[in-house]
Amino acid sequence: MSAANNVKQHPAFVQAQNKVGYYVSQLDKELTKYPALNNFEQRTQVPKTYAFIGAVSIIGIFHMFNALASPTSNLVGWALPAYFSFRALESPGPQDDQQWLTYWVVFGFFNFLESFCLRVVLYYFPWYFAFKTLFTFWLQLPAFRGAQTVYQAFLKPAFANVSSRAVSATTNSQPETTGYTAE
Repeated sequence: MSAANNVKQHPAFVQAQNKVGYYVSQLDKELTKYPALNNFEQRTQVPKTYAFIGAVSIIGIFHMFNALASPTSNLVGWALPAYFSFRALESPGPQDDQQWLTYWVVFGFFNFLESFCLRVVLYYFPWYFAFKTLFTFWLQLPAFRGAQTVYQAFLKPAFANVSSRAVSATTNSQPETTGYTAE
């Protein structure tokens, strides 16, 4: 018996192989919920699970090279949400519209803040873009509803405060009426 066969028959290897098979089948069940991935699998004959694992691996590799980390992170934050936003615009119900509008408000605000402090953040936190990508996934995936959480906890109170100040400043600066009406 060869060394390769000994390794393949070792109980630890068999157990690891069974666990990987279990997790791949669980991932396949989850990915089956997305019609776009099912269409991709039918058209390309590439199992959607392997395509997903490959795409995640490529994103991970791109994050290892600092020059590709920012564009990859921004692509992740734009591509899938843009696709779902277009689909939401064409759907009759308002629920998905609200989800994606909220996402774009949070993502835009986050990128606006990032534009001010990116150099400082990268100096102290070199894997920033990898964590930004994970944060972006958390914001956009419907299972987590991270954008709604951030909006409700931080942005809505801040905007409500600014909005109420703007309304009070507008009403205080309005000229008083004299009672005279032109006929």
